[in-house]
Amino acid sequence: MLDQDMMAKIATGNGFIAALDQSGGSTPKALAGYGIDGGWASDEEMFALIHDMRSRIITAPSFTGDKVIGAILFERTMDGTVDGKPTPQALIDRGVVPFIKIDKGLEAEADGVQLMKPMPGLGDLLARAKGLGVFGTKERSVVNLANRAGIAAIVKQQFEVGAEVLAGGLMPILEPEVNIKSTERAAADQILLEEILKALDAMPGTDKVMLKLSIPAVPNLFAPLVDHPRVLRVVALSGGFSRSEACAELAKNRGMIASFSRALLSDLRHQMSDAEFDAALGKAIDEIYVASTQKA
Repeated sequence: MLDQDMMAKIATGNGFIAALDQSGGSTPKALAGYGIDGGWASDEEMFALIHDMRSRIITAPSFTGDKVIGAILFERTMDGTVDGKPTPQALIDRGVVPFIKIDKGLEAEADGVQLMKPMPGLGDLLARAKGLGVFGTKERSVVNLANRAGIAAIVKQQFEVGAEVLAGGLMPILEPEVNIKSTERAAADQILLEEILKALDAMPGTDKVMLKLSIPAVPNLFAPLVDHPRVLRVVALSGGFSRSEACAELAKNRGMIASFSRALLSDLRHQMSDAEFDAALGKAIDEIYVASTQKA
């Protein structure tokens, strides 16, 4: 796929974006869910195990661009190989548009939010990703409380990093996640909407961004973002919902498609035969595809 083909697929394609970007801190939990609970001798062995899991997903018969239009990778996964090819190329060959997670984790909470940690070497990472055929990036921060100052700071940081990504020739997915367990979730959603709209309206030039947001407490609250001319696509994270819960909530929101991680991978186990693995993955893909494309 050429860049314009990937742009068109992400902008208008029917399907969802798989999140395969668990990083160092979340890898042990992801492996435990996969049926490998410890037992590795080093971080290198741990990362090799998670890469094997991701390789198995990417090469499964059910994982194709027919329903999975994109996939977000961890940096180590991007730098690795699948079936003897660089991982981004392996995705492209299956009709799946590759993205890369660029954030380095979260700062301690302040003003009810967690900003992203500094990203030293971001320019080099963007150049390397671009050279490997990666289309876009993803960066996550977290909103815990309905604090306007904190949420404004998160949006400012997200758009500043997004501008650097655009300058590097990649498409940014901005992910200011609202904690779905927050007692102030609905109010935080509303403030986040207002702050993002202000930032979008202030963007110079004609570039677009993508948004990865928690499914809002009030259905279709984010419709103005779906319709905004500076937004290529709005995708939703599962945020701790089970797959059935996340799909039911997502289906209430026009124009939002999934970008699920745990909700996609929760039924997969290391011990499964290849046929069992593909059947479980295919079932999850089908459920998430329906929620992304058929709205209640």
